[in-house]
Amino acid sequence: MSIFQLLLSLLVAVAVAERPSLSYNAPAPHTSSPVQQISIIRDERVHPAADGTYSFDVETGDGIVRSESGGPGGAQQGTVSFTFPDGQVFDLQFVANANGYQPQSPFLPVAPAFPHPIPAHALEQIERGRLELEARAREEQRQSSSQGQANPSRHYGQPQ
Repeated sequence: MSIFQLLLSLLVAVAVAERPSLSYNAPAPHTSSPVQQISIIRDERVHPAADGTYSFDVETGDGIVRSESGGPGGAQQGTVSFTFPDGQVFDLQFVANANGYQPQSPFLPVAPAFPHPIPAHALEQIERGRLELEARAREEQRQSSSQGQANPSRHYGQPQ
């Protein structure tokens, strides 16, 4: 095969090769896992009354339980619980009222108690700043006493 034939075959191969698409096609849906329909075991609802009171209790076949009730003025309270795949039971209680949404659950993150301890590196910086301010004040005092004149006050009062 000559070089000419080799180059011609490469050019034909490149021309015939599929060019990348310049548009996006959505991926095909996954059909390997069938969609599981979860049954509703309990669904008890009291639709909102004229004063705004309502309640509902729902339980599904996969273990989700949710209860909620509300009253006049928009105040609400409720619970949600379900089981994680590892067997842990998630429980959440909440109140929502004029003070905002107030969830309670051992699974929610908790901020450290305040005031929290100041890290050592921050204490070192605070001390360094204090020492620098003291040194600057001593230097200004030394300069003013060596000149025999008092520096003007940096704090001015009411005009007399």
